[in-house]
Amino acid sequence: MKTENTSKNAAYTGLFAAIAASSCCIPPVIALIAGVGGSASALSWMEPFRPYLIGLAVIAIGYAWYTYLKPKKADDCCEVDAKPKWYQTKGFLIGITLFAVVSIAFPYYSSIFYPDNKKEVVVVSQSDIQTVNFDVKGMTCTSCEEHVKHAVNELEGIVNVAASYENANAEVEFDNTKTSKEQIEKAINSTGYKVINK
Repeated sequence: MKTENTSKNAAYTGLFAAIAASSCCIPPVIALIAGVGGSASALSWMEPFRPYLIGLAVIAIGYAWYTYLKPKKADDCCEVDAKPKWYQTKGFLIGITLFAVVSIAFPYYSSIFYPDNKKEVVVVSQSDIQTVNFDVKGMTCTSCEEHVKHAVNELEGIVNVAASYENANAEVEFDNTKTSKEQIEKAINSTGYKVINK
């Protein structure tokens, strides 16, 4: 009985760690779906802990599988005949494992949740096109980049947006007769990530 509870606790610990490992990337998608931008970067402080949380998830779920698959002792034979509880089944462990894998991989496929809102801009004069590089604080993954790009593309006159969490910046090409540097900065700040003015 103690082994069963240990296995269940290990599985739940692994699941929690897997979700926590991607918690810096999940809020931007939820914020987009809910239509609230400011909360997007709320858990970005967890990103440095991602490798440790992934390790914890792998160890905990691996231990849950180990306790499930290890041979039963001879004196445990009577417990084998009883119908196992749902959290003691192979299906439960498979479900927890798959959900953990999907959660851990979330930053790599989160961009599919962002609709393409890029507009075609008619440029009257090439001299009206301006490119500005914004230093952005708080982005930790590709999901953050997509959130910034999506917010900026909501403005009129945006020709191109390239955001990079690795370089901590967003480069925006825009028609300065239709939008301004200040409006773009305000759009980026509305996501919860902050433009750093030098």
